[in-house]
Amino acid sequence: MSGPSEFSTSGLSDALVILGAAGIVIPAFARIRINPVIGFILIGILIGPFGLGQFSRELPWLNYMTISNAHAIEPFAEFGIILLLFSIGLELSFRRLWGMRRLVFGVGAGQLATSAILIGMAIQLGGAGWTTAFALGVALAMSSTAVVLPLVGTTSPVGKSAFAMLLFEDLALVPIVFALGALDPRTQDGIGPLLQTLGIGAVVIAAMLILGRYLLPPLFAQAARTKSPELFLSASLLVVIAASLATTAAGLSPIVGALIAGILIAETDYHGEVEVMTAPFRGLGLGIFLITVGMSVNLRFIAGHWPQLLMALVGVMIAKTVVTAVFLRWGGRRRAVAAEASLLMASPSETTLIVLGAAGAAGLIDAETTAFWQIVTAMGLTLTPLLARIGRDAGARIDKKTQGDQPVLAPTREEPRAVIIGFGRVGRMVAEMLAEHNKPYVAVDSNIDAVKAARTEGFSIVYGDAARPEFLDKLNLGHASALILTMDDPVQAIRTVKRVRAWCPDLTIVARARDTEHAAALYRAGVTDAVPETLESSLQLSEAVLVDLGMAMGPVIASIHEKRAEMRQQIMEQGEMAEEPVQRGKRLRDALER
Repeated sequence: MSGPSEFSTSGLSDALVILGAAGIVIPAFARIRINPVIGFILIGILIGPFGLGQFSRELPWLNYMTISNAHAIEPFAEFGIILLLFSIGLELSFRRLWGMRRLVFGVGAGQLATSAILIGMAIQLGGAGWTTAFALGVALAMSSTAVVLPLVGTTSPVGKSAFAMLLFEDLALVPIVFALGALDPRTQDGIGPLLQTLGIGAVVIAAMLILGRYLLPPLFAQAARTKSPELFLSASLLVVIAASLATTAAGLSPIVGALIAGILIAETDYHGEVEVMTAPFRGLGLGIFLITVGMSVNLRFIAGHWPQLLMALVGVMIAKTVVTAVFLRWGGRRRAVAAEASLLMASPSETTLIVLGAAGAAGLIDAETTAFWQIVTAMGLTLTPLLARIGRDAGARIDKKTQGDQPVLAPTREEPRAVIIGFGRVGRMVAEMLAEHNKPYVAVDSNIDAVKAARTEGFSIVYGDAARPEFLDKLNLGHASALILTMDDPVQAIRTVKRVRAWCPDLTIVARARDTEHAAALYRAGVTDAVPETLESSLQLSEAVLVDLGMAMGPVIASIHEKRAEMRQQIMEQGEMAEEPVQRGKRLRDALER
C-alpha cells in the first residue's frame, strides 16, 4: 500500500532536484562563467547513480538531492529534444529548406557517410567485426543537435552550415536504425520492413503537409482571438505532440513529426508567438536531457580506463573535424566558417546514444562496448561548449589573417527596418508613409483579424504580443532603424520603452501619447519623441482655421511648426522636472559627455 506514496514522494523529490538545478545551480554556474550545457551535465554526474546517488541508501536524506529513478525522467528529456526540433522548424520555411538542399543532401550526406567510413575502418583495424565497425562508425559520426544549435543558432554562417548537416543526420536516423535491425543475425527479414516503414512514413508526412496548410491557420486564429495565452500554448503543444505521435505510429522518429509541424507553422502568421510560448518548455526539457547524459557518466570507470577513453574520443573528434572541414570547403564555405563549424561538430551526440542502443538490441555490439562508447559520448557532449569557444577563436584568427592579405569588404546586411508596434489607424498611416518613401518596416499587432486583413492589403506585418519581453527580443531591435509605438495602452507603451531603452540605448523610439502628461512620462522612460494626440489635433485645427480665415499657407505652417517645437520642449522639461535628483544628474552627465 505504500507504493503510490513512495512514487509521489519520489516524483516530488526528482522535480525538486531538477527545478533546483534550473533555478539555483545553473545561475550560480553562470556567475563563474560555466556554460549551462556543461552545468547541467555536471549536475547529472553529481546527483546520478554514480555520484551522490550511490550513497542514498546509507544516507536517506540524500534522496532529496539525487534522482531516484533515472528512467522516470527520460520521457521529459525526449520531449525537450522534440521541442528543440519543433523550434528549428519554426525558423525554417519550405523556400529556405529548398534553398539549403545542396548543403543538406550534399555536404550533410557526404560528411556523415565519410566520417562513418573512416571511424568504422579504424575500429575494424582494432580487431572488431565489420558489422560492429559499421554500427559504431555510423553512431559516432552523429553530432549533437541539442547542444550545437543552442550555441550558434541557425541564422549565422556557422549556424546554417551546422544546421544543414544536423538536419540530414536527423532525417537519416530512422533508416540507420532500421539498417542495424536488418543486420541482426537473429532475424532474416532483410530490408522489407524498412521499405514498408519508409512508404508508410512518406504517406503520413504527405498527409501532414496537406492537412496542416488548411487546419493550422484557423486553429491558431481561433486561439489568438480568445486573447488567452494558456489556450494559445495548448494549441501549440497539441500540434507538436500530435505530429510527433503521427510519425511515431508510422514507424518514424518523433523528431521528424516535430520538425514538420514547425515548418508548417513557420508558413503562418503565428510562428513568432508560438516560438516565444514554447521556449520555456524547450529549455527545461533540454536541461533534463543533459542531466540524464551526466547521470550516465561512471567516474570510477573513467578513472580506471581514462587512457583508452581519451584516445577514443580524440580519434573520433579528429576524424570528424577533418572530414567536416573538407566538405564545408567543398560546399563553398569560407575557411573561418569551415574551421569553426568542424570543431563544433566534432563530438558524438544524443543520437549516438540512440544508435548505440539500437545496435546493442540487434546484437551487433556487446554491453561492455556499448557502455564504453556511451561514456565517450557523454565526455564529448561535455566538451562541446569548449570546442565551440576554440572554434570561434580559430575562425577569428583565420579571418584576421585573410583580411590582412586582401582588402576588407564592408559586411553585406539587409537594410535596417523600422518596427511599428500597434497597427490601428495610426500605425497604418505610419506604415503607408514609410512605404511611400521606400523605407523598410515591419508592423506587429496582437489582433489576428487585423493582421490578416493588413496582410491581404500588402502590408508587412506579423502577429505577436509585444507585452512579452521574449517576443520583443525576437524583433532584433538592436539592428532596427527605429521603433514606433502606436498601441492604445499608455501603461504598456511606457513599459515597452523602458525595456527597449535598456537594451538599445541609441535606438530612435517614437511613441504615440494620449496627452501631454503621458508624453512627459514617455520622455522620462526614454523615448526620442512623444507625439500627444491632443496637441496634434489642436495644431491641425488651428492650421485649418487660420487658412480658412485667409492666411497664407507658408506662414501658417511655419507658425504651427514653431508652436509644436515650443510645446515639445515644455513637455520634455515637465518630464525632467518629475525625475528623481539622481536620474536628473545622470541625464545631465550623459548630456555633457555627448
